[in-house]
Amino acid sequence: MTSSDPFAFNDFIDLLKSLIRQPSVVGAEHAFFRVLQRELEERGAKVTWYEGLLVAQGTEPHSSMFSSHIDRHGLICTGPNEFQFAAFIAGQMTDLLGKSVSDELMLTLMNRFDNTPVIAYEPWSGAYRGAGTINNAYICEFRNNLIFEVAGLEHLVAGTPVGFLDKLKIDNHLLSGQLDNVLTAALLVHLFSLGYQGTAFFTAEEESGGSWRYLLEWFRRFGGSTNELYVLDTSPYRNREEADKQQVVLRNRDENADFNLETTQTLAQLCERLGITYSFKDQYIEALNRQALANNKPTMGIGRTELGRITANSNGLVHGTTLQIPTTGYHTMNETASIDSSRAFLKILMHLGGIEANRAAATATASAAT
Repeated sequence: MTSSDPFAFNDFIDLLKSLIRQPSVVGAEHAFFRVLQRELEERGAKVTWYEGLLVAQGTEPHSSMFSSHIDRHGLICTGPNEFQFAAFIAGQMTDLLGKSVSDELMLTLMNRFDNTPVIAYEPWSGAYRGAGTINNAYICEFRNNLIFEVAGLEHLVAGTPVGFLDKLKIDNHLLSGQLDNVLTAALLVHLFSLGYQGTAFFTAEEESGGSWRYLLEWFRRFGGSTNELYVLDTSPYRNREEADKQQVVLRNRDENADFNLETTQTLAQLCERLGITYSFKDQYIEALNRQALANNKPTMGIGRTELGRITANSNGLVHGTTLQIPTTGYHTMNETASIDSSRAFLKILMHLGGIEANRAAATATASAAT
């Protein structure tokens, strides 16, 4: 890290380039946890594994707590040359249990990944099991579920995860790839390089709605009487013009719960003090819905987050707020975030994590000694 760049941002980019090439299909995240463990321990963190959860801690684990989910969308082999969307399998979203996926969502996904290169791996070790290309997708009328066919992976057995083959693209001050949610996970790992001493949670199965259960189990065993949590993620916008209206995205609530008012307001005040632009996603969607109602068009939900789920189910044990990076191309291979937003996001994390305060104290001590 040089004095000219207190964020060591080039180091972060190198880390992100490495992590984005490692698949982490929802429901098959163990191999990625192994990669994270190595990166975190190299940066001095104490790492502990739990089911669906990797916990990294510094010397002051109760000073602050951040969470980032590490699962990404992909496929699971469910039969000979038959692959299904992993989030549907992990979330048990089939008509067999009365929780079918909507036809609209299936049709959207069916056309989203044509000719996308994929990579198969062993879920525990991460060992390479072959590469292929999605060449067809259709809705099975008997199961009312979306089926993919992949050229080159006909040899796989059921249960093998298949990730989308990806690498980071940097163009015109924008980062692109399958960013949700390796982007904020990489920022959280990089935070330990900068001196973070608090706690970081890396959760599995967020895309299928299950990650909050793993977090809540940890807090029930090891947390205090009340626990403040910041949940980090990306946040989708329709185009770059809308995304670039703010550097970071906050929320007052989601469809499951209201977030902690004091924590949310404190975060907004920190953004203002640092000169970082922000907006509230729930207010943005509510404004769009008012326009839709006025034009007799369908409205949209305000979204579901990991924090909303754990807030709604923890009976006050866990509270907090979210911090998100605005992106476009959500849940595609070309989700895009600006470098400016990523730097602003990291600056906020450094303040929330006490890194800036520790640096100031160290500078003062050094000055006093000379």
